[in-house]
Amino acid sequence: MLAETLAALEPKPEGRYVDGTLGGGGHAAAILRASAPSGWLYGCDCDDAAISAASSRLSEFAGRFELRRANYSALAEWVPAGSCDGVLLDLGVSSPQLDRPERGFSFLRDGPLDMRLDQRTPRTAADLINEAPVEALAQIFWEFGQERSARKLARVVGSARRLRRLETTRQLADVIEQAEPRRGRKIHPATQVFQALRIAVNEELDVLERGLAAAWTILRPGGRMVVLTFHSLEDRVVKRFGRTRALDYDYSGPVDVPELRRPRPPLLAWVVRGALGAGPAEIAANPRARSAHLRAMMKL
Repeated sequence: MLAETLAALEPKPEGRYVDGTLGGGGHAAAILRASAPSGWLYGCDCDDAAISAASSRLSEFAGRFELRRANYSALAEWVPAGSCDGVLLDLGVSSPQLDRPERGFSFLRDGPLDMRLDQRTPRTAADLINEAPVEALAQIFWEFGQERSARKLARVVGSARRLRRLETTRQLADVIEQAEPRRGRKIHPATQVFQALRIAVNEELDVLERGLAAAWTILRPGGRMVVLTFHSLEDRVVKRFGRTRALDYDYSGPVDVPELRRPRPPLLAWVVRGALGAGPAEIAANPRARSAHLRAMMKL
């Protein structure tokens, strides 16, 4: 969704922008190109391979960017507060990560059960699937994968790991498929379990909460934040973040009680009402784009 991203972000010459999820540097290059000749970009990614790929891709813009190996949730620790005209967060796993079996994100090719976005962190998906209590696995499968058979599959995994430690993506996918046969379904029965494990291993929803707050801190008034999500759990967090700040009042506690509202000016305006999805042509060229949703907001 490059065209939609640039339209929402509106890069301008002399603007200062952030790509908090560099990946291969495609979005970053487009932002630098659109903000020529003097736009500046801060970029980060927790994956060392992504930093290397982005550094190479952005070489033509030397002197106009700073890259760091860091999680976007830490943006406020090194990007000056109130200094940026735009922040982009393109969430989820990149195609290069999915396509490399040794990263363990996909069961389409056999590889180690790793799933770490940042390989400096100690806990892998294998550690989680083999060591977490069955009850905890059921909660992870349900909460992060929205898997209807969460309890059943957790029990099946618990039985399988007593016989041998589950170390590879194929071993886990086979265990799930034996318990929940495919029976002609287009989606593999292990899909939601793999999503759940990845989210849990990388604490992705907690990171997103902190990352949105950090991005908000470094935006100046009038600055825009564009977030691309790839599943409903992420989108829900982004939508809630925006809705709360678009209100013209504050309230305490988890429930909005009208009598306890405290009036204030809105902190945010939506640049795009609702979420934008990828168009048919992009989905045809890249099927992974079918689940993409773009939300854009402006700091007031």
